[in-house]
Formats: sequence, structure tokens, C-alpha cells
Amino acid sequence: MTMLTIQETSRLTGLSEPTLRYYEQVGLIGPVARDDSSGHRRYRESDVDALQALACLRAMGVGIDDMRTYQANRRLGHAAAGDQRDILLRHAERVEIEIATLQVHREYLERKAALWDARDRGDASGEAAAQLRVNEILPELEHVMRAA
Repeated sequence: MTMLTIQETSRLTGLSEPTLRYYEQVGLIGPVARDDSSGHRRYRESDVDALQALACLRAMGVGIDDMRTYQANRRLGHAAAGDQRDILLRHAERVEIEIATLQVHREYLERKAALWDARDRGDASGEAAAQLRVNEILPELEHVMRAA
């Protein structure tokens, strides 16, 4: 069985070395094996698999508590399938809201850019039309800003 150093594990998972130590400290993984002579961490393939799953969850904004539950459920296997589904769907809904919010932000920025483009070109009628389009999106922008 190949055992990996913390540096190798960091490269494979995309998680920093301090994050790897923290995940062990808070019980998301581990305990991680140690080299008998140096005491340095040595990660097994199963550790790397778990850390890659955690890296994905982290990238999607999943918090430590849900990561901890997710890891516990992984160990339970099929018995926890429904709980796993629920955790993932709850975060999928959150991501969907974030996407919708970002789409409104993008649309606002594009409309404002069009307004400034018309001003830059000295196009008064284009500026007026662009200002109307900006005004049309303001209620939606205010709504998503309040919801955040």
C-alpha cells in the first residue's frame, strides 16, 4: 500500500496542508497514519478518496457540519443513502439560488455597461434606452440583494 506525504496529498486533493491538518483535527478524516521514524503524516488511498470528496463539497460551499455528516454517512453506506441525498439536494437548492442571483447581477452589469457605452459614444437615444433597461432590472436586483 502506497502512503503519501502531506505535500503529495495536498497536490492530489487541491487542499492546502493547513486544511488537511484542520480536517484531521475536527474529525473529518483520520486519524491519519504516522511514519514510525519521523512522525510525519502518511495518507492512505482511502484518506485521499475521502479528502477529494471533501474538496468537492468545500468548493460548492458545504460547511464543516454537513461535511462531517456526509463523511459519517459515507461510512454507513446504503443505510444512509436518504440522508446523503437530502444533504446534497439541500445544497443543490442553495447553489440554484446563487446561480439565479449571479444571473441578475450579470444582467445588471451588462445593462449598466450598455448605458456607459452609449454615453461614451454620445448616443443620447441609446443612453435613454439603456437607462430604461437598467431601471427595469432594478426591482429584481433589489429583491436578490434583500434575499442575500
